[in-house]
Amino acid sequence: MMRWFMPILLALLVLGGLVMPDVGFAQDALPGAGLADPVGDAAVELADELRDMPVASSVRIIVLLTALSLLPAMLIVMTPFTRFVVVFSMLRQALGLQQAPPNQVLVGLALFMSLLVMRPTVDAVVEEAIDPYIAGEIETGEAVTNALAPMRIFMLRNTRRTDLATIMEIGRLEAPETVQDVPTVAVASAFVLSELKTSFVIGVKVFLPFLVIDIIVANILLGMGMMVLPPVIISLPFKILLFVLMDGWNLLIRSMSAGF
Repeated sequence: MMRWFMPILLALLVLGGLVMPDVGFAQDALPGAGLADPVGDAAVELADELRDMPVASSVRIIVLLTALSLLPAMLIVMTPFTRFVVVFSMLRQALGLQQAPPNQVLVGLALFMSLLVMRPTVDAVVEEAIDPYIAGEIETGEAVTNALAPMRIFMLRNTRRTDLATIMEIGRLEAPETVQDVPTVAVASAFVLSELKTSFVIGVKVFLPFLVIDIIVANILLGMGMMVLPPVIISLPFKILLFVLMDGWNLLIRSMSAGF
């Protein structure tokens, strides 16, 4: 190993000697005072524009950036995304598949199904909040209030009363006179809790037929004395065939979408 050390070190020294003179020549030929720094100039111009910008506009930009950063969390908490992605994951486990369909496919399908289910709500948000705000007819606070109103209606319509009461008790919130007085944070938390319960109930119903197939195959293999052969290998094709013959994807998506 040591015999290679000196040749490698010598080669590095020679390479450094070849490169360094060019660097030094370039620095001498191009004095620092004459160099143009487009990145630095752009940063200075941006800083000047932000400094000259009115305070209201700066606050509006900060609020917009904050809302964009919270958008993924809002997508998970305030939409049916949780129900779809949990049921799809449990279906994959019930079939005995580890990586098919991939996570990206399941998440994408859950996302688009959530958008389709919430299309009337999204249209109401655009009509009552986004379009007037872009047109300058309403302020930021009013736009947020108008946008939350359809979302609250959707979440409350799909939230169990027991879950909402549990969240109110945990948050030590006073009993509201009307549903409109319930804080949005409590509504969103109760909605997620209800979605998790519903998704688990649907997942168990999806699991049962495939569990029966696994039990039947395991008993057959045990009776034949083939205890070394894993039952999952034999039952997997039958479970996939049953799911395809039943048109499982359409049946599952229709049943979940009909619940909203």
